[in-house]
Amino acid sequence: MIEYFKTDGDKLSRIEGLAENCWVNVVSPSEQELFRLSADTGVRIDYLRAALDEEEASRIETGENGTMMLIGVPLAQQRDNMVTYTVVPMSIILNGHYIITVCVKPNTIISDFSEGLIKNVQTAQRTRFVLQILMRMAARYLQYLRQINKISSYIENQLYGTPRSKELVQLFGLGKSLVYFSAALKANEITLEKVLRGRVIRLTNDEHELLEDVLIEVKQAVEMSGIYSRILNATIDAFSTVRANNLNHMLKLLISVVIVISIPIIVFLFYGMNVTGLPKASFLFPLLLSAAGMIVAGAVLHHKKMF
Repeated sequence: MIEYFKTDGDKLSRIEGLAENCWVNVVSPSEQELFRLSADTGVRIDYLRAALDEEEASRIETGENGTMMLIGVPLAQQRDNMVTYTVVPMSIILNGHYIITVCVKPNTIISDFSEGLIKNVQTAQRTRFVLQILMRMAARYLQYLRQINKISSYIENQLYGTPRSKELVQLFGLGKSLVYFSAALKANEITLEKVLRGRVIRLTNDEHELLEDVLIEVKQAVEMSGIYSRILNATIDAFSTVRANNLNHMLKLLISVVIVISIPIIVFLFYGMNVTGLPKASFLFPLLLSAAGMIVAGAVLHHKKMF
């Protein structure tokens, strides 16, 4: 899908095709769409394809026909009544006439702009527009990190009753999301620091200050993801230990029960085999002997803290 937008006055409006100083939004495009867009804009086809590989790392490249910045953006998806978080690559391509964003999946960062939720957007001010996208990216990371922290706290409260596999699996999923976030944020930070030096993209003083603000937000997100990840790992380890201890306690209890109830079975087995020489082979004596054996075994096992 390819969409075209351009600022009309103070409003970002959808247009029918390419125009000078427009923004081209590309989501999950076909090969035919990419080749056509490359021919129309003069942008290298490998720049347009870069974001379609979900394993691509954040970086910035520049060439004769423009500059391509590849960043990792956060994505929230609803699966099985649960929100999962991941990271997908998105490329931002700048040349002398257009801004092009390419992503393999729809994301709320871009939709906030296309739906007019972001104010003071000027597609003619291409560098500033890119920095606004980056600021939105950093803000969305922080928003999702806070959501992950709230969800993990809610799951923790449920686990205090009885640690269950379902909740532990959910915590493992959140921990994996935090790892993805942390890796993507650190890569984004390195890329943005390269831009801040001003060697790849020329920045005005205002744009330089805006990029510094973006970097502050990204660094904060890096720190938050690290803190939340350590807390979550400690929580998972604690509940896993509790679960293992509960299982060990249950096994000890079952073993104790088996030992205690096996005593009367053994006693009555001997008397039932008509073994000669057994004392007082009547019903009452074996019953009393079994009861005494069970009491003694129970006392010994309790002393050994088997239950």
